[in-house]
Amino acid sequence: MATQNSSSILFTNTNPQQGFRLLELTPELEKLFSSKDAPALELKSPSAALARAVVDPSALEYVNLCTPTQTYRIRQVQSSNSLHILRPSLGQISRADIKVVEEEAGESGSLNLPDEAVTAIAKCRSTLELHVPPGGFSAVPFLEKSLGLYDRRSGDDDGDIPMDESSRGFGALGLAELRDRVFVDIPVSSAQCEAGWREICAFVDEKQGACWRPSARMRLNVWKRLMEGAILQTIDLEKQFLVRDLWKSVLDEDDTSDPPFPRALLEAVVRRLCVLDEGPALADEIKWASFDKAECTQWVGETYLAATAPTSSSAIGRSDFLREWKDCLPESWRSEVALSKLQEGSYQSPDPTTISFVEPSQRQQVSQTSAAAPATAAKVKSTRNWHELLKNQKRH
Repeated sequence: MATQNSSSILFTNTNPQQGFRLLELTPELEKLFSSKDAPALELKSPSAALARAVVDPSALEYVNLCTPTQTYRIRQVQSSNSLHILRPSLGQISRADIKVVEEEAGESGSLNLPDEAVTAIAKCRSTLELHVPPGGFSAVPFLEKSLGLYDRRSGDDDGDIPMDESSRGFGALGLAELRDRVFVDIPVSSAQCEAGWREICAFVDEKQGACWRPSARMRLNVWKRLMEGAILQTIDLEKQFLVRDLWKSVLDEDDTSDPPFPRALLEAVVRRLCVLDEGPALADEIKWASFDKAECTQWVGETYLAATAPTSSSAIGRSDFLREWKDCLPESWRSEVALSKLQEGSYQSPDPTTISFVEPSQRQQVSQTSAAAPATAAKVKSTRNWHELLKNQKRH
């Protein structure tokens, strides 16, 4: 075998090694980093109490990498092959960095080496990878545990609403600052926090200086008042309207000084039902709005079901539900009502004639149970078919 003549490269290693962690970037992050206006990234994890309330207590310690719009779970992956991080030595290596060369150092305390020399400054036995689960990340479970439940009943005053520490105000902070203080402990991106906030119709009560999430019953009450006011004032909800006019339409003459609910709550419902392209950012004042009929119809149906039949033990009749759902909509929208218009997995039927709501956190479990039932039935049916087949063969 022919031999090749080539100059050798001296390989050394520092002692002690430096602490490096290697992070594997996704193509999206690589593109984001190389852009001219690269945004700041955040490393976020929930507080211990919030993590225990939302996730498995055995999996509390984790951290997410958040861009302004995306979230990635950071996971450590062990490798059987160690990775060395090398640095060119440029002909000068400190005596402390080398142990394989026994040559005496010069007066400068360094060894004269050729340019072809590298030094291993770190050894990585594991890498960090970024993971996104199939369902993605959502701020809703964390917001539901962080915010106080607003469930003001008719005739109650604000003092009757329980306020826990998570929803208590922060002195003279503005509305945006109050909301941002909630987002700090939510381990997802800012955009996903805002999407979750809008999804559950969360709002900041300026009077109390507190953040709330309205109950399903409260959201349904707001919708009914909103729809009745729109009918009386001939406001077409599918066309652009002034939110100020809609707010005035829900107030009675006696409600001017004591409205049935905060205006911020009405605006939160309006933001939730806005046509997607027209929905204003949370930081912007909402002046004009228009509703998406399909989205609005679905939301009203699910909200009514969550308010009246939150569990299987409180299930209501299907026909009664469909009739009440229609009555909660404008006349021209009633034909849109059908069970197929509800979000998949948002309801279950304890028996063929009743229906109840399924919380988002339980939908995956319910869907898996529902999917397993037909599979079991098919297996039994298939087994019976084989027995019948063998039985028929014996007859011949």
